[in-house]
Amino acid sequence: MSELTYSRVGDYYLPDLCLPGQESVHIGKYGLLHKKSLKTHRKIVYTNLLTAGTLHKHLAKIDEQARDSVEQLMKQMAAAQGATEQLKAERQLEWVGAMNNIKARAEEIVLKELVYA
Repeated sequence: MSELTYSRVGDYYLPDLCLPGQESVHIGKYGLLHKKSLKTHRKIVYTNLLTAGTLHKHLAKIDEQARDSVEQLMKQMAAAQGATEQLKAERQLEWVGAMNNIKARAEEIVLKELVYA
C-alpha cells in the first residue's frame, strides 16, 4: 500500500497526486479525432481512460483500426466500381477522381462507425 503525501500550498495541504505513466505511442489522425470526440461527448469515458493510464494505448488502437478499415473499404469499393490499374494506365484523371471519391466515402463510413461512435 502506498502512502499518500501532501504539499503545503498557501494555507492548505493538497495531496500529491499524479497520473500513472503512459507509454509513448504514435497517435494519428483518427486517434486524435477520437480523442476530441471523447473529450466533447463522452467525458466520463475519457477521464476513466486518462486516469487508468490507458488513453494513449486506446487512441493508438482506434487509429490503427480506422486506417485498416479505410484501406479495406477502399479496396472493396475500387473493385466494385472498376477503378483498376488498367483504368489508371488509360485514363489517369478519371482514375484519380474515382479514387478520391472512394477515399472520401470510406473515411466518412469509418468516422461515423468507429471514430465518433
